Amino acid sequence: MSPRSDDTPPRRGAQPRRGTSRDLPTEGDDNGGKSRGFGGIGDARAYTPRGRTMAERDQRTRSPRAGRTSDPFRPALQVLDGGRPRRGGRPEPGEPAEAAETPQRGRKGTAKTREPKGTPRSRAPEPDEDDELVSRRARIGVKPRRPQRAPKPEKAEKPRRIVTGPRVSRAVRAVAPEPPKLANSTRRLRIGAVVALSLFVMIGVRLVILQVASSPADAKRLIELREDRLAEVRLPAPRGSIIDRDGTVLAHSVEARYIGADPMLIKDPAGTAAKLAPLIGVQASKLIPLMTPHKRPGGGQSRFEYLAQGVDISVGDKIAAMDLDGIVVKEDERRDVPNADLAANLIGFTGADNSGLEGLEARYDSLLRGTDGERIFEIGKGDLDKPIPSGYEKYTEPQPGTSLQLTIDGDLQYEVQRILCEQATESKAYMAGAVVMDVKTGEVLAQASCPTYNAAKPGDYTPTEREDVPSSIVADPGSVHKAFIFGAALQEGLITPDSVLTIGPALERGGYRFEDTHEQKKGTKMTMAGLLAYSSNVGTILIADRLGKQKVYEYQQKFGLGKSTDEGMLGEADGKLLTPDEWSGSASGSVPIGMSVDATLIQMAAGYNAIANDGTYVQPHLIKAMISGKDGKVTPGPEPETHKVLDPQVAAELRTMMEAVVDTEGATGKKAAVAAYRVSGKTGTGKRLIDGKYTSANYGSFIGMAPAENPRYVIAVSADVPVGTGGDVAAPAFSKMMSFTLLHNKVPPSTTPAPKLKIHP
Repeated sequence: MSPRSDDTPPRRGAQPRRGTSRDLPTEGDDNGGKSRGFGGIGDARAYTPRGRTMAERDQRTRSPRAGRTSDPFRPALQVLDGGRPRRGGRPEPGEPAEAAETPQRGRKGTAKTREPKGTPRSRAPEPDEDDELVSRRARIGVKPRRPQRAPKPEKAEKPRRIVTGPRVSRAVRAVAPEPPKLANSTRRLRIGAVVALSLFVMIGVRLVILQVASSPADAKRLIELREDRLAEVRLPAPRGSIIDRDGTVLAHSVEARYIGADPMLIKDPAGTAAKLAPLIGVQASKLIPLMTPHKRPGGGQSRFEYLAQGVDISVGDKIAAMDLDGIVVKEDERRDVPNADLAANLIGFTGADNSGLEGLEARYDSLLRGTDGERIFEIGKGDLDKPIPSGYEKYTEPQPGTSLQLTIDGDLQYEVQRILCEQATESKAYMAGAVVMDVKTGEVLAQASCPTYNAAKPGDYTPTEREDVPSSIVADPGSVHKAFIFGAALQEGLITPDSVLTIGPALERGGYRFEDTHEQKKGTKMTMAGLLAYSSNVGTILIADRLGKQKVYEYQQKFGLGKSTDEGMLGEADGKLLTPDEWSGSASGSVPIGMSVDATLIQMAAGYNAIANDGTYVQPHLIKAMISGKDGKVTPGPEPETHKVLDPQVAAELRTMMEAVVDTEGATGKKAAVAAYRVSGKTGTGKRLIDGKYTSANYGSFIGMAPAENPRYVIAVSADVPVGTGGDVAAPAFSKMMSFTLLHNKVPPSTTPAPKLKIHP
């Protein structure tokens, strides 16, 4: 539809403008221009749905751009008031522009205008002049000039709402009132940031004061307060096991229970102690002080005390069912020895707290026991004596101990121990010992003592009964020492296997008479093998005279005497040698035949092992490997020390000469023979020196090796007996032990017969 012509009269005729003065004359007024009736929308003061007039709403929402219209060609959509465009709208063609700019009048006829701030004001026409000018221009058809406006930058126009009919088509922008100060989001953020920073500063200053500027009294008070509400519980680490070379368990830990007490919660210590004493086997007099409130050594009240450890599970369950105030029953472990007395003198035992006290348990306690864990937690007071949820708690996980794998063969150990105790009982020995060594490796396959004991009940035995004889008992080795003198003389070239020595019935040195048990007439000639077979004291002393005391002392050290072998046993004795400066007048007679020499059985066994191992000394050792309790990693034991003592040929010659001790008729070691195997060895009878005095008993021994042509094992046996010699009490036990050892390890019998050695040339 084309725009309506400017001169087209309105459908409803000329109507007075809304908001004009009622006193102004209007054209067509039948009342002479003074009509005061309702002639138009302005006079009727039509109200909007919200109860305001259109003029009032336009006045409240007027904006700087409210006088503009975006589409001058659509006057039909504009609301007309008295035939003219509404103020603030765009004038139709032919209509004066001032009509759109006429300010509103109030109820009393005064003009009210709202202009944006900063807009320059122009003089508004007088009310009468304005109305008359508009009417005159409208009658003569003069088009109003569009006001000149400064060009503005192009800007995307916002969509305008178009209302047809009696509503206005205009863009309305509401000017919101400025919010109150606290409703401003930026200001709120700034205030919140300042408050938060202030709090952090205050906390930081307080922490600095507590840690740096606080007095010692304040620090002490804080520590005491913390200790009063902290409970500590030790978490025992699983102790490592002790197993033999094949993995058989010799000692391990099993599940048990420990009984603990919180002295602060026990109301009747005496009554509680009376109930627990018969169950845990601890006297009530010892329990009462532990259950009575007391201070810890470091200060603060004690909140935990062990009453018993390693308690049977059934006993622990019974105590737990009693529900005694302040008494706790928790998981624990107890050392268990499955085979009772098997290698008990060697393995040792542990205490109530699982700490090693004797034997290998004590020597390797730091490895076996691992590292205990700890739990420290915060508890409440009084009836709320429970761990506080989300309170302070520190948990240190226990580290399992390392297991020891021994070189011991469990089956061989059992048989050697059985034979030894049988022989000791038969000979009424005060004590006896035995050692079995692998010649090539130096591993100790068995180490037995008699008497033995039940390691599960060590308290039932005396310390003497629990001793490991081979490593702790020191005695004069006697004639077994003679093999070292013969070996040294062979190595030094002072004798040969074919040498002959003239001897007599006895010698005197330093006022002491040294004679042979197999007396020989003066001027009797004997071979080297014969001197060994009959264990001639006189012949050995004469050979040592050729060596001299310095060489004798040096070879004693080479064969491992005078210091501990360090095989692994706790408390192993060093023995003692007389230095050349310490030799008395009689020492040249006593030292060569094994008197005035302090040695252990394991030292003598290691010296003979050097003869069996082609003259190379190998340190005896008990530890084959260590097995980590954390990841099961196996670490081999330390390599044994080795050194040369004799040339291989010299060692072979000496072994052959020593076969005469077992094979020769009337020799001292006939009872040590082993069927189907060649045996080399030597008997000995010495004395034990206790508190500087020799005992009346005889310390008899036999040390030998087999097969003699290529030795695999060395066995040393000793016994302290009222009467008898090494050939009587030790040789028979050696024979049985060596026979079992060779068959147990499937060693082929000797294929060559023993040599026929002469006693006399």
